[in-house]
Amino acid sequence: MKKITWPLLLALGMGVFSPVDAKVEHILPFPQHVTAQKGNAVLTFAQGETVTINGIDKDPSLQRFFAEFGVNVNFAKDGTGGKVKVQVGVPVQWNGQDVFNHDLAEYKNEAYQLVVDASGITIKAVTNVGVIRAAQTLTQMAEGWESNNGVRLEKADIVDWPAFKLRGYMHDIGRSYMQVDELKRHIQMLSRFKVNTFHWHLTENQGFRFEVKNFANDAQLPANDHKKNISKINASSTMTRHAGMFYSQADCRAIAQMALEHGITIIPEIDIPGHSAAFERAFGFKMQDDRALPILKEILRQVADVFPAEVSPYIHFGADEVETSVAFVKKIVDYIHNDLHRKAAVWNPINGVNLKATGADLLQMWGTRGKGVDGVPNIDSRYNYTNHMDVFADLVGIYKSNIYYQQQGTKSVAGAISATWNDRQVENDHMIMAQNNIYAMAIATGCRAWQGGGKQYIDNGNNYDNAGSQKHHGGVMLPNAGDEYEDFKKWEDAFLFHKAHFLKPVAKDIPYVKQTNVRWRISDAFNNGGDVNKVFPPEQQVNQVEVLPDSYVYEGETYNTGMVTGAGIYLRHTWYEGTIKAYFEHPQFNQTAYAWTYVYSEKAQDVGAQIEFQNYSRSEQDGVPQTGWDHFGSRIWINGTEIQAPAYKNRGKGIGNKEVMLLDENFAARQPIPVHLNAGWNKVFLKLPYMD
Repeated sequence: MKKITWPLLLALGMGVFSPVDAKVEHILPFPQHVTAQKGNAVLTFAQGETVTINGIDKDPSLQRFFAEFGVNVNFAKDGTGGKVKVQVGVPVQWNGQDVFNHDLAEYKNEAYQLVVDASGITIKAVTNVGVIRAAQTLTQMAEGWESNNGVRLEKADIVDWPAFKLRGYMHDIGRSYMQVDELKRHIQMLSRFKVNTFHWHLTENQGFRFEVKNFANDAQLPANDHKKNISKINASSTMTRHAGMFYSQADCRAIAQMALEHGITIIPEIDIPGHSAAFERAFGFKMQDDRALPILKEILRQVADVFPAEVSPYIHFGADEVETSVAFVKKIVDYIHNDLHRKAAVWNPINGVNLKATGADLLQMWGTRGKGVDGVPNIDSRYNYTNHMDVFADLVGIYKSNIYYQQQGTKSVAGAISATWNDRQVENDHMIMAQNNIYAMAIATGCRAWQGGGKQYIDNGNNYDNAGSQKHHGGVMLPNAGDEYEDFKKWEDAFLFHKAHFLKPVAKDIPYVKQTNVRWRISDAFNNGGDVNKVFPPEQQVNQVEVLPDSYVYEGETYNTGMVTGAGIYLRHTWYEGTIKAYFEHPQFNQTAYAWTYVYSEKAQDVGAQIEFQNYSRSEQDGVPQTGWDHFGSRIWINGTEIQAPAYKNRGKGIGNKEVMLLDENFAARQPIPVHLNAGWNKVFLKLPYMD
């Protein structure tokens, strides 16, 4: 991340789960209410068995569920008998009341009741989308059971609904193109966890990735003849990265159809008028030029044609980070409303523009500048930029946080989108996924939005005072104990179960491993006077005592230690200034802190350790240090043996341009560091200078 970060990170082991059957406790997001049947009773469907589904003509999600486990189905809407019964258009209730459902235009009620008992499966749903959500729950309940043995389900009665209607992820493929099959895989994988929105950011300065075809009517064209072939916007010459790589309209239609079948809404984005250098290279004028308006309208018309309203009721046109006017933004909104008959989404804020005056229907908050606008649905993406995030600590912060200060959806808070802006070049799609930890971040965001709750918003934090620990802010800190710790541990156990089973084909894209069992002691910071090599009492005593003390006296002052939990700990967060709090309440330059932990090994063995002291943002132009782990002189010892930093491929390069490829600087992009553990307890000791 940016050079103001001061994280420490060490995770030993890979958090492997054995291939056991799924349980109701593994369902993600956690259902709102579960009544499990007594005992270990299960319902089974044999491979090759034909199951009749009554009450519905056809449902791809149920068909897909049974097919995954080798079970055949037929549908009998007006038939009788059968083991699976579906009722659509009926209320879903809890304690005699209809379950919560907040309004968000074009997003259907997703509530469902799912009963698995001796007689079979019963699904009740308000809309067909609720049936899809029930099928996604069934698939998770059957996970881990060998598919060639049919379906095996734990008996339960589940009443479930989302706290927030919109739970999404975003790919900025304008900057970094991703393969069509990769995008389809994300829909398949993430939809199982009830992520229901794919924000497809199709254009950027680096490239215009949506295929634009010639105007249907040349009379609409600007006067200049050389502007007639607007499809040249997709030419290699207009793209500064991944030249010539774009999605054909056939590609887009195929992805839209897949999203529809998986209960995912696609919000396509064409940036207007900012982030539009590729457009300017193609046409020779800016988007706010009068000559551009007919071209922009035709592009949006083609977007609406490719993405049907049933899968894309909203069209996003950005409008941020460039000087514009209410009048210009309103022209685009009005065209989307009146000619395309869709709803319009924009970023929040737009420079100098009153958002309410534009008539936009959906506002996506970004960064600290994004503030909720009353009376208009707002999407929370303020601190959900995965390209700036650490694999471990930021995931804790996102999962713990509520959605923009709300426990459940309102007319002004629609939900959250986990956004990936891969500004820096990386080697391939796998690196985009792994270095941004996209699967874990999107699922954690989606879980919090479905489940609701969260004690407070991520930029508030909380002061925890756990046994043996100093008080510290909780923005991205995992408490050592208590209900938030237990909630996160439960989520982590379920997520790692899925990583070992359904997500196993993409496990290489998921660097997240178990961290709730990692405990550190961190010292108060010592003033090093600008000398990274200065030695303080913890370093002096580390090899003299088996267990380091909890406090030290240095130059007449007492320096205490605190206990923290997690594989990644920020001492000072990237967004420290007035935003995200981490371990130190008031971090200062020219200080040195120490951290240590003990790792138990049943035998002497060589293992791999994920080690990093600075997480390099996939956006910032961070240069790799000439020597060592980071720019500050951080060091690590295991049992007194110093572990040397990797020979980074970009070692010593001054990165002044985002086209210099980010290679192996982050641990997610390289093999774990080989380290040796002795039988018994092993001492891991870190020195953490922080310099101006």
